[in-house]
Amino acid sequence: MASNKEKRIARWYFGGLASAGAACCTHPLDLLKVHLQTQQEGKMTLLALTKNIVKKQGVLALYNGLSASLLRQLTYSTTRFALYEIAKQHVNADSFYKKVAIAAVSGAAGGFVGTPADMVNVRMQNDIKLPLEQRRNYKHAVDGLYRVYREEGVARLFSGASTATSRAVLMTIGQLSFYDQIKMMVLRTSWFKDNMTTHFLCSLMAVEMTLHHSFAWQHRISYIPRQGFPLHDHR
Repeated sequence: MASNKEKRIARWYFGGLASAGAACCTHPLDLLKVHLQTQQEGKMTLLALTKNIVKKQGVLALYNGLSASLLRQLTYSTTRFALYEIAKQHVNADSFYKKVAIAAVSGAAGGFVGTPADMVNVRMQNDIKLPLEQRRNYKHAVDGLYRVYREEGVARLFSGASTATSRAVLMTIGQLSFYDQIKMMVLRTSWFKDNMTTHFLCSLMAVEMTLHHSFAWQHRISYIPRQGFPLHDHR
């Protein structure tokens, strides 16, 4: 029993590493999403926008800001996954409301910690849209963090932290507590065993619930431009 607990605690960082790995694959889509949401003149389609970026900047431009995206996942995702998993080792989280409470606290912490990297990420992604004389040209994520701190102050690094934290709370509740609860419920039946198929199915159901929060959030922020939330922070 002790060895099982040690094994589970030793893997608290897996969530952050997995998120960082996923970011390497999905970053171009994330960049295109930011460009679509921050369009101010005209409305380009996804394909037209992709073609325009590749034509003007090259294929590698689709990976602008990748270092910041990785830093965000290694701060935001690692924090929330780690806190959630460690808390479950010390709290009897058999009831759903306790899972939700742990996930909410973990998500809030992760959202706050990940705000600076999130802001730099969006700035780096959005740089290629700006005229040459207005581009920040951050070399990488750490350079971006240092320059924001030096040029704009430490408070600017956490601009929009309350909004990002609120989103992280909802996302973490949907992704972690719902996943655990769904898995516990299906394993009580005689139809499922504790294997990869069950984990995959539970993940799909948890993601489906999380998407409702995400879609509502994206719809909301698309009508609240330039209020400090990192997604619109391209001034």
